[in-house]
Amino acid sequence: MKPATAAASITLSVVLLAGGTAVTVAPGAAAAAADGGAPTAPPDAGGTGQGAPGHVDASSPNLRLPEGSKLAPAKVLDIVSVSDESSVAADQPEQREETSNATVTYALQSEVAFARDSAKLSAAATSRIRAIAGDINARHVTSPIRVFGFTDDLGSSEHGVTLSRQRAQAVYQVLAAALSSAGDSSHTFQVRGYGEDYPIADNSTESGRQQNRRVEITFTPPAA
Repeated sequence: MKPATAAASITLSVVLLAGGTAVTVAPGAAAAAADGGAPTAPPDAGGTGQGAPGHVDASSPNLRLPEGSKLAPAKVLDIVSVSDESSVAADQPEQREETSNATVTYALQSEVAFARDSAKLSAAATSRIRAIAGDINARHVTSPIRVFGFTDDLGSSEHGVTLSRQRAQAVYQVLAAALSSAGDSSHTFQVRGYGEDYPIADNSTESGRQQNRRVEITFTPPAA
């Protein structure tokens, strides 16, 4: 059965007032910016790549400011677009792609990629990783490619770190081989296992633990 695909992109125009108040602005009044939420990857997963903020015309009739309010200095917030591919449920995607101003992250759900407590990749996961390699090749990526493994908080933290590292290594091997076969073998990689660190969901529920059991492939495309 062909996996159902759900895509969601968020783009907001926001102006910050002095004192931290945010007001939504009609299109065209300010540079588009959106807060993608707290980081879901380790601190060393990449920079922000944000450019200079656009000019905001304080006298624009499209601005609706409370009386006496003043504009704070403009700044650019990260924009994150999320696309899920799932044949299970909307909150349990087999693969998630997150694209921000600076990076692209593919997250593979461990239940789909591996057998329980195993680092052996499934055939479906191998196919997905090869498709990701094709995307990396098409984007002409030259930055380091990060392959990070994560688990839930069940079991010992030592076991979680070991298993997540082994799974990241398995994904890296397929990814590197696919890129090499495409004639794109000049990449450098960062391969790490973080165990239960950096959860993206609540570990107190099975649904949350499933989301936390994942391997992420992150890279920075060249600037357009």
